[in-house]
Amino acid sequence: MAEPWSVLVLRDVHVGIRRFEELRQDLGVSRKVLAERLRHLVELGLLEAVAYSERPPRHEYVLTEKGADFIDVLLAIAAWGDRWTAGEAGPPTLYRHHACGQVTHVEPHCAACGEVMRAGDIDVETGPGAEAPVLS
Repeated sequence: MAEPWSVLVLRDVHVGIRRFEELRQDLGVSRKVLAERLRHLVELGLLEAVAYSERPPRHEYVLTEKGADFIDVLLAIAAWGDRWTAGEAGPPTLYRHHACGQVTHVEPHCAACGEVMRAGDIDVETGPGAEAPVLS
């Protein structure tokens, strides 16, 4: 996803903009580019096309589990932008947590202990999925 449209499409689908024409209008993208991006995101398994009309054939797009997990990446990017680029008025988007109802910010926590986790708090180690070194 080296081009910008895929991330913006995923963001829009996440916030409830799911039909082709609505996406096109919100993003201001050409029909050709949007159709290509949607097809690619479906092929990657990030979106699912769900038919809502047979005549004419029309689809709306919903996040798959894989796509919903990618939204967490976008939230992390938004948190960085809110911290470093938001103006005096504050961040452009607020996040209300479903569980407690409070407006909050997004930050990563350790899945094991629950503490806030930053890059300086971790060591990166080779995992079991890394290619084994070739022994001669």
